[in-house]
Amino acid sequence: MKQHVASLIFASLILITGGSVHATEAAIPIEQFTSKDRFSTPRLSPDGKHIAVTTQMQQGGRSIPIITIYALPDMKAVGMLRLHIFEVPLNYLWLTNTRLVLRKGLELGELEQPVSTGEIIAFDLDGTNQEYLFGYDMFRSSSRGDRLDDDHGYARINGVPLPRNSHVFLSAQEWDRDRSKLYDVDSKKAHRKTLADIAAPRLQFVQQRNSVPRFAYGWDDKNEPVLYRLDDVSGQWRLTPPIPKQTTIPFHFTMDDSAFFATHAVNGGPEALVREELASGKRVVLAQDPVADLSSVMYDANEMPFAVSHQLGRTRAIYLDANSADARLHKQLSASFPDEHVRFINFTDDGTTLLFSVYSDRDPGSYYLYDKASNKAELLYSTMPGIDPDRMAERRPIAFKARDGLQLHGYLTMPKHAPGVKLPLVVMPHGGPHGVYDTWSFDSDAQFLASRGYAVLQVNFRGSGGRGETFIRAGYRQWGEKIQDDILDGLAAVIAEGEVDAGRVCSYGASFGAYSAMMLTIRAPGTFKCAIGYAGVYELRLFKEEDDARRHKYIRHAYQDYIGENNKELDAISPSRLADRIKVPVLLVHGDKDKTAPPEHAELMRKALVRAGNTPQWMMAQNEGHGFYMTKNATAFYQQLESFLAEHIGK
Repeated sequence: MKQHVASLIFASLILITGGSVHATEAAIPIEQFTSKDRFSTPRLSPDGKHIAVTTQMQQGGRSIPIITIYALPDMKAVGMLRLHIFEVPLNYLWLTNTRLVLRKGLELGELEQPVSTGEIIAFDLDGTNQEYLFGYDMFRSSSRGDRLDDDHGYARINGVPLPRNSHVFLSAQEWDRDRSKLYDVDSKKAHRKTLADIAAPRLQFVQQRNSVPRFAYGWDDKNEPVLYRLDDVSGQWRLTPPIPKQTTIPFHFTMDDSAFFATHAVNGGPEALVREELASGKRVVLAQDPVADLSSVMYDANEMPFAVSHQLGRTRAIYLDANSADARLHKQLSASFPDEHVRFINFTDDGTTLLFSVYSDRDPGSYYLYDKASNKAELLYSTMPGIDPDRMAERRPIAFKARDGLQLHGYLTMPKHAPGVKLPLVVMPHGGPHGVYDTWSFDSDAQFLASRGYAVLQVNFRGSGGRGETFIRAGYRQWGEKIQDDILDGLAAVIAEGEVDAGRVCSYGASFGAYSAMMLTIRAPGTFKCAIGYAGVYELRLFKEEDDARRHKYIRHAYQDYIGENNKELDAISPSRLADRIKVPVLLVHGDKDKTAPPEHAELMRKALVRAGNTPQWMMAQNEGHGFYMTKNATAFYQQLESFLAEHIGK
């Protein structure tokens, strides 16, 4: 059962105490799956006396994110920062023990990551002394707006100087001049000092431990990687000549600045973690996998990488030095949570207190504070306290070969069931499709469907992320063909195992997954009993008409890579043009304010199905974007999804 109170005590091993109330076996209420995480994105203050957490406040039927500052250890709220409607905190960190900095974003919908507004603000832990540091509203909102005027660009938080002094480094891009700059900003007075200025767009700076900027990396208009390096002799930024079939992206420096850590890929293969000497260029591979990218770097008390995560199959940690103190601590904590993944978030500056999280395929996640002096770890909170992991379904990693021999992976979420009983199956392609991928961690959609008795198949088809650039590019111009074949090959492999009913299969997806849900029924007639599309893209010609595609060269080039621009070819893989070949019941769900997949996609799909004599079930939610934020709308969708599946493949 899920632990709501826990204490970890180190002796020869770690003991966990606590308990919870046994749940009844009644159906889990839909609201437990549709409610947003009550708490998220915790950040421990440098002295360990406070923690900043994004909390959710209900207003007008939707959850509004608010940054709340709690005093430790009693979790008493001492400060709060609330943003404007639809604004969300993208990232925030502590500058000092009493001051924080925040990067703002805008909600696009539950299925889409919020987009940056380009604004950076700073504030004290009690929510006062706010200062606008960068953004389009500089003149009106900043104490120095009359001198700096509005910024025509957007900024990211690049880090903080050590020792801490209320300053913050901002990496800024000017969209009107295609320039990238690095600033040292006084968070209390908004004074800026330019540390770097490069005549190239969309670059992210990498600084040494002594704060000197050394690298800047990004992608050009053709989405090819570029890397700049500061030349000490001339003081100029030099574009590093690309090495054929190799990509190196620095991200962190060693304590003495003599070397840096970077991701390194050869021939478009999976990214490895390397350490490279700054002067000699000598490179050492610290961790790599022949198939999967290594990601989610974990840092020790000195802010040095000590482990990376492996996301292929079940999430696991790979240690750079298995005998290091932090690797040993991580292994001890992991031994106390044998069916979960432990992730270090951050230490206090003196290294005595650690904030870490624990999650699994069945557990949405919990957060703990570990104190080295007492050898205790106390539970702070669980993200979805209404979810009992013991009642959730196992997410089994699967592997199989596509019809052309390509090795593929995915997950099969299997509810508990009696031996010999074959379960109905929902095939659920992920969105994206390029660079996105399914992982072993808790998935609300999959667990909701499993709670209703359905097995759920998710395939990381070619084009997905997590396996290198070559694997991503293998999905280009294959939206309606090889990507769908990969999913169908995964379905065939699962059916062959004998636990699912081949006669009761439906397709369901969101965004690109909705596109795929329709295309699967076209690609494999007779295989599926129904199809559900949520916030889907169905008419590919519309991509050519989007404002962003016209305005930004790199976005336009990406669409050319993904699907091309030939209308005849686009029509041949657009579900809205092939509706007469969809012979199963369809449910279409969309938001009328969706900017990622405008509602015209759903409207064209519905009209085409009606013309084909297959009128779909329909839900157009008011004032919703790319995925539903309103709890009532998300709940209504799940209710409709549940009844639709029950009608067509239920018991």
